[in-house]
Amino acid sequence: MRYPDGGGLTAKQRAQREQVRFEAAESFTQGVAPPQVARRLRVSRKSAYAWRARWRDGGVEALRSRGPTGRPSRMKPGWVEDQRWTLARVSVVIARRFHVRFSPAQTWRILRQMGFTVQVPVRRAAERDEDAVATWIKETWPRVERR
Repeated sequence: MRYPDGGGLTAKQRAQREQVRFEAAESFTQGVAPPQVARRLRVSRKSAYAWRARWRDGGVEALRSRGPTGRPSRMKPGWVEDQRWTLARVSVVIARRFHVRFSPAQTWRILRQMGFTVQVPVRRAAERDEDAVATWIKETWPRVERR
């Protein structure tokens, strides 16, 4: 599996990846070779071989998630409970309230660890005519699509 976001997985993401490793262990129990496990689970063969080695040494328990990695956050657990704001506002509030400065990148990592995603509001014209839109989709769009 690739880690395009550079790590910083949420608990849900770690649990999903742990489940994939458990599926691999089930396959190893049935005698399936690592290359086939890798293909079926869409992971690298290197991962499948490493999982099999860990599974042989410690069973399924050896494939459990070890929890979050990296340096512990400087944010105290009670500090983040009431912070439900945008990146810019969170950065300012953290600096003012807790006297700890984080770079925008670190503030984003904290938000991502909390499960936040980028949210963009949907913009619609105030004078939008729903009937005209439906007519356009039904009559005009098929002609445009055929071209």
